[in-house]
Amino acid sequence: MRMERAVQIYALVNCVVIGLSHVLRPRAWVAFFVVLRERGEPGVFAVGLLNLIFGSIIVGFHNVWSGVPIVLTLLGWANVAKALVYFTFPALGLRKLRAVSDQQAYQIVIGGAFFLLLAALLGYNLWKTA
Repeated sequence: MRMERAVQIYALVNCVVIGLSHVLRPRAWVAFFVVLRERGEPGVFAVGLLNLIFGSIIVGFHNVWSGVPIVLTLLGWANVAKALVYFTFPALGLRKLRAVSDQQAYQIVIGGAFFLLLAALLGYNLWKTA
C-alpha cells in the first residue's frame, strides 16, 4: 500500500470519528474546551499538540500536490501552522478558547459537518482510485 493511501485512510478514519462526535455531541466538546481554557497556556498547548500530531503525520507522509488529495495535504499544513501559532503565541490560542461557549456550540457542529464532508471526499477518492 502506498504511504499516501495509508495516510488518506488514517485521515478518513479521524475525520469520520471527530466529525460524528462534533455533530452528535457538540456540548461535550464545549465542556472539553472549557476545561482546557481553565488550564491556561497548558490547555492551549494540549490543543496545539493534538493539531501537531494530526498535521505532522499528513505533512510527513502525504506530499501530494495535485487532484483531490491536495485537500488533505493542505489540511495537514493548516494543522501544523495552527500548532505553531498555539505553541509560539499561546495568548492567541487562549483567546480562541475563550470564544467557546454553549451558545456557540453550533460552530462545533459546522466544524463536524466539514470533517464529514472531507471524509466523504477522501472516501470517494480512495474508492475511485482503488
